[in-house]
Amino acid sequence: MQKIEHIGIAVKNLEQSNSLFKKLLGQEHYKTEEVKTESVITSFFRTGQSKIELLQATDETSAIHKYVEKYGEGVHHIAFAVTDIYQEMERLEKQGFQLLNKEPKRGADNKLVCFVHPKSANGVLVELCQEISE
Repeated sequence: MQKIEHIGIAVKNLEQSNSLFKKLLGQEHYKTEEVKTESVITSFFRTGQSKIELLQATDETSAIHKYVEKYGEGVHHIAFAVTDIYQEMERLEKQGFQLLNKEPKRGADNKLVCFVHPKSANGVLVELCQEISE
């Protein structure tokens, strides 16, 4: 794992949260993107070499909607940049970590992603991110 790629924060209202984080970080978000397969709209802020990703559910089937209903707004996951997501997934499985998906899927911000179940990572939802080179 190379670095913390981003910290994902579940929010109820993306517009209000963008305004709040603009004040907090002293800068505008640089990108908003809908990920239809996950039923979310994301917004990204740069913070040094890492990012903050705000996530708002677009419908009640979204994992983000369920998370906000159960826990309220707050830190949802931590994402790590990897150079070879397939190799990293294999390594983690051999170490006994439970992956939430068997194959990487396309995520926001031009990434292939895979999640590690919080039950196998001390209650933390971990995301692996690999830049897609097209």
